[in-house]
Amino acid sequence: MRRPIFISLCMTGAIALAGCGESKDADVDRAFQSVNVVDESNLNDVMLNVADADEAVSYFQRATSEKPDRIDLRRGLAKSLVRAKRSTEAVSAWKSVASHEEATNDDQVEYADALIRNNEWKRADEVLDSIPPTHETFKRYRLEAMIADSNQNWKKADSFYETAVGLTTRPAGVMNNWGYSKLTRGDFSGAERLFSDAIRQDNALFTAKNNLVLARGAQKKYVLPVIPTNQEERAQLMYTLGLSAIKQGDTEIGKGLLRDAIETHPQHFEAAARSLNALEGNVSN
Repeated sequence: MRRPIFISLCMTGAIALAGCGESKDADVDRAFQSVNVVDESNLNDVMLNVADADEAVSYFQRATSEKPDRIDLRRGLAKSLVRAKRSTEAVSAWKSVASHEEATNDDQVEYADALIRNNEWKRADEVLDSIPPTHETFKRYRLEAMIADSNQNWKKADSFYETAVGLTTRPAGVMNNWGYSKLTRGDFSGAERLFSDAIRQDNALFTAKNNLVLARGAQKKYVLPVIPTNQEERAQLMYTLGLSAIKQGDTEIGKGLLRDAIETHPQHFEAAARSLNALEGNVSN
């Protein structure tokens, strides 16, 4: 009688051990899956932020073809296409993201951004209008301001720019855009103030420095403002100011600024030299 009982116990133990083995295997599989997800996430971040833009596009194209339902991979492809300056493809990619069942309001904003980059202002305006007004983000208001600018709705543009500035800790870029808007309207003093504010926020923003000089030149202020510059930047700004003076009809002042630019530049300043030679050639003729 003892033998059958012993065999029964052995079989029960074997089944239990087999069950434990299967359980351990499943745990190991899940662990590896978790590691793979982390590794994939890290690789996605690397591709988006560090890798060559076209290489990132190829990576996410492969990934989305293998897992077409993954919205994060679709986003990665869309962002990579924007980075690669492939605007038409980026519009299509962001449209795909925005139409996904898991899409967010931020995805709609990115879709509008892609449309603006592709010079499709009306469609971008329609996309932004479809987003609830309660979705208040820096990027949404910056795009709204740009669209208002394109429609020459200056009052609305100023309101959106002001709101955008208050929604970011790094407002230099939007201040520069706002200043350029003022510059195109002919509000040169307002533009000068905004460009100066942008430079105070980010003294490495050369575009704002160059725009500041344009705003001053339009007011016939032909002295460089006191702003942080290196030698090459200073020469470039003198060149911009010189051309502005010539455009205003102050040719002799402009020629003097071009000469200063040539002397200041640490290397041969071909563009300034060519402009000066053309001016002096016209005078001699």
